[in-house]
Amino acid sequence: MTSEEKILVAAEARVRTGGYNGFSFRDLARDTGLTSAGVHHYFPTKADLVARLARNYTSRFLDALDECPSHARVARLRELFAESLRQDGKMCLCGLLAAESGVLPEPVTEAARMFFAALVDRLVSAFPDSDDPLSDVLAVLATLEGAALLATVQGDPDVFEKATSALGSMRPFADFT
Repeated sequence: MTSEEKILVAAEARVRTGGYNGFSFRDLARDTGLTSAGVHHYFPTKADLVARLARNYTSRFLDALDECPSHARVARLRELFAESLRQDGKMCLCGLLAAESGVLPEPVTEAARMFFAALVDRLVSAFPDSDDPLSDVLAVLATLEGAALLATVQGDPDVFEKATSALGSMRPFADFT
């Protein structure tokens, strides 16, 4: 793993644990065995680093969604959220950044905004028979992010499973569980 990759892994863990202001470049230096100057070499500012994290996170989600047919994407997105919660008990990186968006630098807020815009774009096709697919997609995203938040604060991934069970009544999700 390159130094840059180590920084990104450590920073994602830190952001998902403590938010944008929950770490410093000195913390990342300790986590990676680099110097603070070494971290700055790759990412001149925290905003540069966290915006890159959000863009990478978005790419991972989009790649996973693009691997399945549009009618299975709601189920796949739910799986991605559930896997994250089961793996490390933490919520969606971009959901956390969205919650903090009022106090974040614009490049970070924009990167989080783009995550949701990209998900909307990928999920609209999952509702071909809907009179209002955009509303359906927004309901899915709100349910997933809200459920992840509840599961995180409760420290219980099963909360996510229970809170998202209502998605089963949405046709695309019901067909692929």
